[in-house]
Amino acid sequence: MKPVIFGLSGPKLTSDERALFAEVDPVGYTFFKRNISDREQIRALTDSLRSIHGRDDVLIFIDQEGGRVMRMQPPVWPDFPSGAAFDALYDISAITAIEAARVNAEALGQMLSEVGITVNYLPVLDVRVANTTPAIGDRAMGYDPIRVAALGRAVLDGLKKGGAAGVIKHMPGHGRAVVDSHFDLPHIHATREELEQDIAPFRALNNATMGMTAHLVYDAWDSERCATMSPVVINDIIRGEIGFDGLLMSDDLEMKALKGDVPTHAVDCIAAGCDVALNCWGRFEEMVTIADRLPDISADARRRLGAATAALSPVAYDKERFEHLLAKRDELLGLAAHLADAKATDEATGAAWA
Repeated sequence: MKPVIFGLSGPKLTSDERALFAEVDPVGYTFFKRNISDREQIRALTDSLRSIHGRDDVLIFIDQEGGRVMRMQPPVWPDFPSGAAFDALYDISAITAIEAARVNAEALGQMLSEVGITVNYLPVLDVRVANTTPAIGDRAMGYDPIRVAALGRAVLDGLKKGGAAGVIKHMPGHGRAVVDSHFDLPHIHATREELEQDIAPFRALNNATMGMTAHLVYDAWDSERCATMSPVVINDIIRGEIGFDGLLMSDDLEMKALKGDVPTHAVDCIAAGCDVALNCWGRFEEMVTIADRLPDISADARRRLGAATAALSPVAYDKERFEHLLAKRDELLGLAAHLADAKATDEATGAAWA
């Protein structure tokens, strides 16, 4: 088995992909919009991936956060809110916001389970900071680490109840970036003391089975290498101070924050301490080169992968339950809008607001 998650070129496996995947036995696969058209097509694709390996617990990932980040979109699938919606509700009622995040995530889990997808790259545990890049922005669930951790826990619980696993991201925290790591390499100049805010939600949820790194340089920890490529950040901060012992994957190695060729990035991130390299774009020759250059999966990574797959809890899709969850979520989120309108009306008329 090779420590890599591969993307696919299109909505069906090619014969070359099928042969490569059978030979390489990657840790899992990740889907993008190019791989998706409708329910029947995705189910056929996930079934074909499982048939290669002869087992049901193959990890098949997708980035289905809600808001700006959704690979499965209307009109085939319903819309989902971004993390900021639950942050806004938390201002009114923490308990209500946590429940809304949980039922929303359960609905996401049900939706993914229906088509055979097992893992969602969620929750986003990045603590939002003012005057930073919108790359995270409304994807975050707040400016307060305690709030982010509470909502993140609800997301993990909801996904599991819906039949999917989650991935905490982006360790050790993406909220301070002032440039977008999809295009440039962010440098974080915060002190170690300031960075305690960033790592707090990850520490609170350090028993998650899977996590993802950030392509950011943290000067206080390692001023030369981004977290994904830094043995210091991975071993001392993520494994040490955060205490995370789950399966650690890189963020997408095609992102422009990283300069150079992708196969080298894959080798370097594994050497730095990542368990798995994430290669999303399904370029066949690139995948062949990555597979040739990567070592076999390490014993520690295999142990963590085993724990992650053992924790999968498939759930049969229940259309009535799914629709109930969406309605309940919308009812709870509607409370925030209703109370915001009431507050605005009262303030306009001079009424007291407690």
